[in-house]
Amino acid sequence: VQLVESKGGLVQPGGSLRLSCKASQMILSTFIQFNMGWYRQAPGAQRELVAQITTAGITNYADSVKGRFTISKDNSRKTIYLQMNSLQPEDTATYYCNMNNPAYTYWGRGIQVTVSS
Repeated sequence: VQLVESKGGLVQPGGSLRLSCKASQMILSTFIQFNMGWYRQAPGAQRELVAQITTAGITNYADSVKGRFTISKDNSRKTIYLQMNSLQPEDTATYYCNMNNPAYTYWGRGIQVTVSS
């Protein structure tokens, strides 16, 4: 399984970005059995959960991003998204895609998001 993140980059404070993560080399019937999520890690900090979406479509967010970030999933594309609005400098981090079930956990390689003027 390979998780490929895309659409990070540099954005000004108050701006928006939409990250995507595609699960390749995985058939759909397997993909839908996984919970999916986004984590982030800033320099010198621990990796933290940003948002997750379960196999039942239930979403959960870190308090710091509630109301600003939205996680979604397109099963037909085997892709999840993270819409990030009202970005702030403290959102600067490497963002990692994650998929997990009780037996397996997979991580993407990470994508940089920098919020700066």
